[in-house]
Amino acid sequence: MTHKRITVLLVEDNPVYSRLIEKLLGRSDNPVFETVLASTLERALERLALGGIDVVLLDLMLPDSTALDTFYRVRAHDMQTPIIIQSAMDDVGLASKAVEGGAEDYLLKDGINSATLIRSIHYAMERTHARGAEWSSAMLHLAQQQFLKAAHIAGLDPNIRQRLLFPERTQIAALPFKRDGIDQVETVFAYRVQHVLTMGPTKGGLRYHPDVSLGEVAALSMWMTWKCALAKLPFGGAKGGVRVDPAALSKDELERLTRRYTSEFIGMIGPDKDIPAPDMGTDAQVMAWIMDTYSEHVGYSVPSVVTGKPVVLGGSLGRHEATGRGLAYLVSETCRQIGLDLNGATAVVQGFGNVGMHAATFLAEAGAKIVGISDASVALHNPKGLPIDLLKNHVRQHRQLFGCPHGEIIPSRDLLELHCDILAPCALQNQITAENSSRINCRIVAEGANGPTTLEADDMLQARGIIVLPDILANAGGVIVSYFEWVQGLQNLTWPLEEINLRMRDILTDALARTQRRAQAEKVDLRTAAMIEALSRVGAANHLRGLFP
Repeated sequence: MTHKRITVLLVEDNPVYSRLIEKLLGRSDNPVFETVLASTLERALERLALGGIDVVLLDLMLPDSTALDTFYRVRAHDMQTPIIIQSAMDDVGLASKAVEGGAEDYLLKDGINSATLIRSIHYAMERTHARGAEWSSAMLHLAQQQFLKAAHIAGLDPNIRQRLLFPERTQIAALPFKRDGIDQVETVFAYRVQHVLTMGPTKGGLRYHPDVSLGEVAALSMWMTWKCALAKLPFGGAKGGVRVDPAALSKDELERLTRRYTSEFIGMIGPDKDIPAPDMGTDAQVMAWIMDTYSEHVGYSVPSVVTGKPVVLGGSLGRHEATGRGLAYLVSETCRQIGLDLNGATAVVQGFGNVGMHAATFLAEAGAKIVGISDASVALHNPKGLPIDLLKNHVRQHRQLFGCPHGEIIPSRDLLELHCDILAPCALQNQITAENSSRINCRIVAEGANGPTTLEADDMLQARGIIVLPDILANAGGVIVSYFEWVQGLQNLTWPLEEINLRMRDILTDALARTQRRAQAEKVDLRTAAMIEALSRVGAANHLRGLFP
């Protein structure tokens, strides 16, 4: 498990109290705190100037500065880093004035303990992030860049273009939930974003991750709009998120958090309004809790309020592996078109979560040799091919690839540059950039992740003749089978797996063919062509529905 690291600047001239703070912070395993000491204001300002400080613990009474002047001088030097005041009992008035002036919190030295200290740091950083970075997202910037490029080429109505730059509806909530075994209520930020309401109900996943922000969720909702439009599904795009590390929560805590999320956003979701699905950090069990909470609220069972739920509760066969299977279908079709025999072709897959693991599995079943694979813990390379089933067994036992004996460990940054026929980035955004695109050595890039390639890299790959299957096409298998699940739930039917896979393959190959025709007609890359194809559908719907009132 990756542990978050937080660097704390402790500005304190009492060595006994400094040692106490270091001891209290040292009791935390996740996050891990690194404490930097400064006994004078001058030293504190010098250290702040070097950067890398996440939070400041500030004593107002120092040898070279006293009272509120201490706080104001630190704040003038650094306007962004959150500050927590450490106060003696007789300094409470000063501390409260510092909070009025912009400090995030104050702690009484006489009553401090590990839990209150760590919670204060956590919430100080959360509040600072919420104020300054919610819309400041590299992912949202990329999504908007892609959209504006396609909108310009397509000649999209300027009124509609402006309307689609940001989501139509957003809701932010501060979710409280009780932790296990202690009298502590945790509060985390949560989001639900609906990008387009014109196309029908909205559809999109729910992710639990410590770095989730409003901008990220907005970007993902935009991409979901384009995916659904490209696949001709009757949905607009949506997305949800909770800024929390699910690995740090027990199952009971996850359940309480999920049920609270459902109750807070229950006015937005519903089988005819907005249908959540699993995403990063969530799974079928989380969907089951959402379904149950919603059903209890309305008084009867409503399976179609979510997709990606367990099959026994009305989930669809094939949903869990659908995104990876769909990517493999598109790779197979593209290989057929360019005369590349997939049986014996080499592939590299970045990411070994749900999408990457299933993409690697289905590519290997089709005869491809997986020569490189990675997760957050390690990157593995074997030119003779990696045994995917053994890797899956290792992850089931150890929850990560690290320690797996079936490949050579290589630097993660080198994985994308391995020689191969097929490269499938299935992990994070902004992985293929202008800096490394010249070293990408493959024939096909199949984007299992959202936004893994920057616009500059797109142009460079296009110039080199590398085919990029864009994310809104390559990873659309998940939402397609979610649509099937929704339809089956509304009709109280169950389709066999063979029918589901055949229908998904037909939709994906049709979308690929339309994208390729559009690329030839407009003389653009496949990503821009897919965006134009999607925008033509969304734009037409907006024109036909008009504007109310």
